[in-house]
Amino acid sequence: MTDPSALSAHRIRATLDGLFLHSAAADELQDRLDMVNKSFTAPAIVTGFADFWSPLHPDAKIASDTETLDLVPQSHDLVAHVMGLHWANDPVGQLIQCRRALKPDGLFIAISFGGDTLQELRRALGEAEIAVTGGLSPRVAPMPELRDLGGLLQRAGFALPVADTATLTVEYRDIWHLMHDLRAMGETNALSARLRRPTGRAVFEKAQDLYAEHFAAPSGRLKASFELQVLTGWSPDASQPQPLRPGSAQQRLSDALGTPEKPLRD
Repeated sequence: MTDPSALSAHRIRATLDGLFLHSAAADELQDRLDMVNKSFTAPAIVTGFADFWSPLHPDAKIASDTETLDLVPQSHDLVAHVMGLHWANDPVGQLIQCRRALKPDGLFIAISFGGDTLQELRRALGEAEIAVTGGLSPRVAPMPELRDLGGLLQRAGFALPVADTATLTVEYRDIWHLMHDLRAMGETNALSARLRRPTGRAVFEKAQDLYAEHFAAPSGRLKASFELQVLTGWSPDASQPQPLRPGSAQQRLSDALGTPEKPLRD
């Protein structure tokens, strides 16, 4: 799906000012860590933006989010995979490698873009390209839906998996202003199947009209959605809560709820 060379070239052009969504992700990561009653002494950060994340976590090992992660098995009590999982050609493989790098009862947190990210741009560009050229090329990377992520964590072998999401809305003057910001984020099109020739200006002008018609904010500017998905899981350990065997309950549910138990009718 992803062209690694194109992705690397786009990230090199990213600017610190353009990484404002990474700042939101950093706040989200810190909030999650504050909720955990545990100290971490051997953290690792997996990211494609080391210059941004390294100063925030100077004691952490910084590993690039390449296909094979530079992490030693069972060497970390915290692994955070930040703002890159949506570009992974093998997201489950990334999760498995992170889980293997954790010590028993180690914490994994991933923060990445989700399926509602740039939904407005995806629709406007798609409709514009069809209207102007009669065809359609991939322009926005497909991103996972929240309902799929808990299953990915379980497939990767994590215990106590949790997946949740928050959507941030940013307003832009026009579609060219938005695309300027995407370049500054290092998040422009790096799909292997992307169009390899320049797109005609007529497509973008049509997309601007459609975007303004369907997705204008009350201010008159254009709305752009960025969904941040947060995955949390733990490396399995015997000290963690375990589900009871079916039929092993010591108390009726009706007793716990304080309600009479009624038999089901045929």
